[in-house]
Amino acid sequence: MRIVVAAVGRFKQGPERELAERYRKRAVEAGRRAGIQAVDVVEIRESRAGEAARRMLEESIAIANVIPERAVTVILDERGENMSSASFAGRLQGWRAEGKPAAVFIVGGADGLTPNLREQAKLAIALGAATWPHQLVRIMLLEQLYRAVTILTGHPYHRA
Repeated sequence: MRIVVAAVGRFKQGPERELAERYRKRAVEAGRRAGIQAVDVVEIRESRAGEAARRMLEESIAIANVIPERAVTVILDERGENMSSASFAGRLQGWRAEGKPAAVFIVGGADGLTPNLREQAKLAIALGAATWPHQLVRIMLLEQLYRAVTILTGHPYHRA
């Protein structure tokens, strides 16, 4: 199974990009033992449209274009389900066992996602009740992906 993080916005060079890349690389290395072939980040250009609805539409279309066929889609949303790291790992394991070719985690832009893209998502997850900057959401998601694969492989990184 392949994991894709589709995120609106681009990291500039600096500590945020380095931290995100560190967790992505760790997830790739640990994930091989858990049947994860790749962990890719696809940065979606922020729309420059003047209206919020138009920005949301353009960004959602760009996200939809990177979702592989038969992939599980997960949106990050403050109103989504709060789950433990072990539950998160269990979801990944379940999708892999079902033969899903990919799991796509979507971090929308400041204006959100279109209702159509939201409805297509298999799951909406929250990283707590607070609203987080999109850059931090991406880093926290990549850390949770790394943590999930270490849980699946029995690595001591995650201590419950």
